[in-house]
Amino acid sequence: MNILKSLFYNSLLILIPNFVFAQQDSSARSEIIEGKVVNGTIIDKDTQEPLSGVSVFFTGTHTGTKTDNDGKFSLGKKGKHSALTISYVGYTPLKHDLNSGKSAEIIVLMENNNNQLQEVSISSGKKSKYRNKGNPAVELIQKVIDHKRTNRLQNSEYLQYDQYERIQFSLTEMSDKFLHKKTFDKYRFLLDTSSLVNNEKQTTLPMYMSEKIYERYFRKSPEKEIKILKAHKEVDFSAYIDSAGLDMYLNRLYENFDIYQNDIFFLKNEFLSPIADHSPAFYKYFITDTLTEKKLIEISFMPRNAGDRLFEGKLYVTMDGKYAVNSFDLGINKGINLNFIRSARVHQEFRSADDGKLYLYKSYTQSNFGINEKKGMSILGERTVNYSNYKSGVVMPEVFYRGADDQIYAGTHQKDIGFWAKKRGDTLSLSKSKIYANIDSLKKMPSFKRSMWITSTVVGGYGDLGPVQIGPIESIISSNRVEGLRLRIGGRTTPLFNKSIYLEGYAAYGFKDEQLKYYMSGMYSFNKTAPYKFPNNFVRASYQYDTDIPGKNFLIEKNQNPLASISRGPRNLWLYNRIAKLEYTRELENHFTYNFGIRNLVQRPAALLTFQTVANPDNPISKLSTTELTFMFRFAPHEKIFQGPVNRRIIKSKHPIFTLSGNYGMKGIMNNPYNYLNINTSIAKRFYLSQAGFTDVTLNGGTVLGRVPFPLLTILPANQTYLYEKESYNMMNFMEFVSDKYVGINMTHSFNGFLLNKVPLLQDLKLREYLSFKIIYGGLRNENNPATNPDTYKFPVHSSGRATTYALSNTPYIEAGIGIGNIFKVLRVTAIKRFTYLDHPGVGSIGLRFSFNPDL
Repeated sequence: MNILKSLFYNSLLILIPNFVFAQQDSSARSEIIEGKVVNGTIIDKDTQEPLSGVSVFFTGTHTGTKTDNDGKFSLGKKGKHSALTISYVGYTPLKHDLNSGKSAEIIVLMENNNNQLQEVSISSGKKSKYRNKGNPAVELIQKVIDHKRTNRLQNSEYLQYDQYERIQFSLTEMSDKFLHKKTFDKYRFLLDTSSLVNNEKQTTLPMYMSEKIYERYFRKSPEKEIKILKAHKEVDFSAYIDSAGLDMYLNRLYENFDIYQNDIFFLKNEFLSPIADHSPAFYKYFITDTLTEKKLIEISFMPRNAGDRLFEGKLYVTMDGKYAVNSFDLGINKGINLNFIRSARVHQEFRSADDGKLYLYKSYTQSNFGINEKKGMSILGERTVNYSNYKSGVVMPEVFYRGADDQIYAGTHQKDIGFWAKKRGDTLSLSKSKIYANIDSLKKMPSFKRSMWITSTVVGGYGDLGPVQIGPIESIISSNRVEGLRLRIGGRTTPLFNKSIYLEGYAAYGFKDEQLKYYMSGMYSFNKTAPYKFPNNFVRASYQYDTDIPGKNFLIEKNQNPLASISRGPRNLWLYNRIAKLEYTRELENHFTYNFGIRNLVQRPAALLTFQTVANPDNPISKLSTTELTFMFRFAPHEKIFQGPVNRRIIKSKHPIFTLSGNYGMKGIMNNPYNYLNINTSIAKRFYLSQAGFTDVTLNGGTVLGRVPFPLLTILPANQTYLYEKESYNMMNFMEFVSDKYVGINMTHSFNGFLLNKVPLLQDLKLREYLSFKIIYGGLRNENNPATNPDTYKFPVHSSGRATTYALSNTPYIEAGIGIGNIFKVLRVTAIKRFTYLDHPGVGSIGLRFSFNPDL
């Protein structure tokens, strides 16, 4: 009987609308063509399936139609109609208010009436498969995508606005045991009980806050964006960390979030926007509500694959035909391949300006970081940004747009409490408003000072003693074939010693060669900036005596990692070097750097390395002395730097880095027997490939002009340790190849787990895949080759007489690797295959290398 009833009702749904609405006349059709219509789609609220045969008519009239197989309808809008009446057997009838105006397009969700359908529904018990085709939510998202160009902020030819920004860091999810410890009693005044974490009130311990006010200017063509800092207030931890660097790093984590971009940087990673051009291939969309009063449609979305770097959440899209994003609330899936992230949320709201466009006026980002991703104490990071005073079409003088991208007004730190209360655009909680005073009190507490000193020493590698820093700690103990056990102690002065004069040095002793090595330098800073800060403007004189491996450049780095002491194969080619150098370095605000200097280098062979000519092999040469003019140019546009109290780190971005360096040897100056010019250049760039990860590419090349012995040629950077080195050839032996001309490319691609996240049983491990490829092609002119020129130095040989050093021939050196990273969140293992020159003694074709790089 139920089956008969179902067939009967379904027949009515098909037949009745054909008779009831066949009377729609030709004049209405004409108005439809002219665009005076109400277009819409009717879908099931629960299943998201379109409903066909639904009755739709203007309220209080007999003018109506039915929906087609895709749930769509069109009604000619003759006269003033304010609402639609919609009915469908088995669903709750509803009335839908219409927007005033010439035309409209609506989406209506109909709710299944369980009481009515209980008698007539037929269910297979299977969940309907999600499809893009015929999905009204996908069709709506596609319209949002199609209108991105006109709706995004950067569509304006000229735009200016004000921006208030607040960044906060707090400890949260603290255990009761921790909070009730006696040792914590002295810090209890810092607690904030009003913080919302994942929409739940939690007790937090505020540790850092920064507030800034900017004026921002944008010009579309030629594109130029200028940011002027007008006011700045922050918690000052400069004694332990670089507050400016921390602030820049946090801004990189919570970079300005533009929903209209295809790929969005968030938490140092690139996420695909839910309205990217190809987003329907990666996301599922559902229409979950219509907010008639606000004239918005709510679209929920989620990743098709939970492990991909995608968002999940809700978009609110306008119903006025512009298909603009009015607001959104999104987060990340718990299965995503990110480390230390417990939760993340982004909320943004847009408002209409005088020109009728929707402009971003409020942005809030919250992330919760923890070593253990499920429980235990964590760090809550928050960024609040308020935008105001939008002005479109206001053109500034041309000289203004030639200014720097980032500018700072004088007196940015001289704003009173009243100024900030007026400019924030929101109200701070009582505990947050006290954070500046509370942290000032905290910094005076001896226990806090001890804890911060220990932390900064372990993390930064230098122990800060005020005017002097001792370190680096990692270089205190190491070992090698020449020196045996090596102990080293070093240090440097800080701005507390003198803001213009900086001294640095170390002393090291090898218990096998029983020699003392040392380094000393003195620097004068013209802009009173420490050498590890940006921007530099200094002159420096230095003198150094130490061991080195040709091509390894320990002397440049001056720090030897203990793990690098564990080597593969023989490492018997060493040098004792003396280097005296005078140099000038200048870094400009646009991140163009230049360096000029003069260097005297005395190289003495050690271990199995010897200097002797082919023509006179029985008369070894004790040393090679050269004097050079050196130069270096580096340009890194839009570079971001995290500056700590002891060093600086470059924050990776999509912008290229150009480098040109060289040294000119002057014959006859300070016993220099050679005249030559050595030039090296490189271009490094990161390419972001959305869900497929990113690729780091470095193109390099160089040449040596002149007749010189092998220590002055280009010695290809090799690696005989088990640690993976990105810029070295990891299956090449030290001093294996020399060249006076070369060109090469290094490529490393990180998939960020894009492939392994889709493999059952492996996806929960959050592993990440890497591919690397390195190739270098070069050669050696006859005048620099001992095989054709007996007056130049012989290449080094093994104690057995076997050759250990070669010139690159017509065959390039090639190696490639495949790696698995994020093992235990810190370890990466790479298997490397060497493809060429496998006949050289002491080399292998396959090897394993390791690296430790914890990251988000």
